[in-house]
Amino acid sequence: MNLGAMGMRDFRHAKYTAILSDMHLCEEEPIHPKYPLWKKYKTRQFFFDDVFADFLEHIQVLAEDEKIELVLNGDIFDFDSLMELPPEPLYKISWLEKHRGLRAKGERSLFKMEIIFRDHPVFFNALSQFIKKGHRLIFVMGNHDLELHFEQVQKKILKQLDLTESEELQVRFCEWFYLSNGDTLIEHGNQYDPYCLCEDPIHPFYMSHNELALKLPFGNVACRYIMNGLAFFNPHVEANYILTMKDYVRIFLRYMVRAQPMLMWTWFWGALLTFAHSFQDRLRAPLRNPFVLEDKVAFIASKSNATPRQVRELKELFPAPASSQPWLLFQELWLDRSFLILICLLAIVQIMVVIKATTQVSVFWALIPIFAFVPFFLFYASSVVSYVSSYKEPDERILSMESAITGVDRIIYGHTHHARHEQIGLVEHLNSGCWSPGFLDIECTKPVDQKTFVWLQPDGPKRRAELRVFADQKSNIYLKRSRAST
Repeated sequence: MNLGAMGMRDFRHAKYTAILSDMHLCEEEPIHPKYPLWKKYKTRQFFFDDVFADFLEHIQVLAEDEKIELVLNGDIFDFDSLMELPPEPLYKISWLEKHRGLRAKGERSLFKMEIIFRDHPVFFNALSQFIKKGHRLIFVMGNHDLELHFEQVQKKILKQLDLTESEELQVRFCEWFYLSNGDTLIEHGNQYDPYCLCEDPIHPFYMSHNELALKLPFGNVACRYIMNGLAFFNPHVEANYILTMKDYVRIFLRYMVRAQPMLMWTWFWGALLTFAHSFQDRLRAPLRNPFVLEDKVAFIASKSNATPRQVRELKELFPAPASSQPWLLFQELWLDRSFLILICLLAIVQIMVVIKATTQVSVFWALIPIFAFVPFFLFYASSVVSYVSSYKEPDERILSMESAITGVDRIIYGHTHHARHEQIGLVEHLNSGCWSPGFLDIECTKPVDQKTFVWLQPDGPKRRAELRVFADQKSNIYLKRSRAST
């Protein structure tokens, strides 16, 4: 394949590579005048742009001023959590968009990217200076920055980086994976998570009212319609919002009873919209053009240092999206339990109305069927398992298949926010962790972000991978490789 003819530089060889993921850059949330904990995790005090600038300087020291390949491995930008609206839009903004953020359409995604530029100038200036020194930058798309698929968004990023035409060739946008130096496969990892995968990253768009729109995964839709309305829960840490009923009640009474007294209604209509949107997206036909299919596959392959065959084979490993099982979505959203309670109460009311019409009985008799229903409901509720929180990493079968397809023995993911370095079967597996402002508590006093990254460097004829943590303008080994099996 002639990369020069395609206006692309040869990225197939790399000596030093840095991989980090899950930064979730978004707009700055102003401090709420009455409720300071309202989306506190999005306030400027938790921005890490200066730390990232120091990080780029640090890895240049590690590489002894040799050229570096920087891979931003997905969820660098969080389009789903961004809720700011344009002051004078040229397009109609729906009621739902006003309350839950703009949809994933070209002009809207471009506006969201401009807001991220506005609130994170240090981040983009640091990237610009890094590229101008001759280093490479590769964006691998994750589930929360799928809107990078829009060509106008990619062009806007290149413009914001203030690069010359020659320097722009040092930047790439990869649809879901990247092969580094022929020895390492780098993916965000969402493509093996049924709740977060892009159904078809080769054909991600569909037509909506004569506009290109993205088909979003269930997890993205839930983030927009539910999490954007539940302002005290941190979407970056599952343990912060996937709780028991007892914990929900405790948190509501402690933090939300005044700020969000209608919390249950906010969740309920958000869950209904999430279910409807996800199911509708599943039925939408992707926009395909058979006359350019091979060219598109070849272009994706060239950007990823792969072959068209490898692109097709890797795509065949994707699981079916969760939206193909409506009842599963219903359970994950707690809609099954909600409607079960609602139907039971309506049935009891109807029975009492009929009885009251013929006999004089106290309404307190309704407590008997209610108490009889409680054990049944608790048994059913305890039998429902949430698979959202059960997904950890692709299993050994997926890792070995990817290894066989690409010819590598090292695979790096992000997505789960859990840093890992282990040997699974014949594959060295790493997860670069996260940089996002994740906290275990609503007060944002128990951070879980470790500022971890994967560093690849020469070690004899091959390269060695290290999982490192960056802190105080230096980095240290965070986790040594361990034996593991799945």
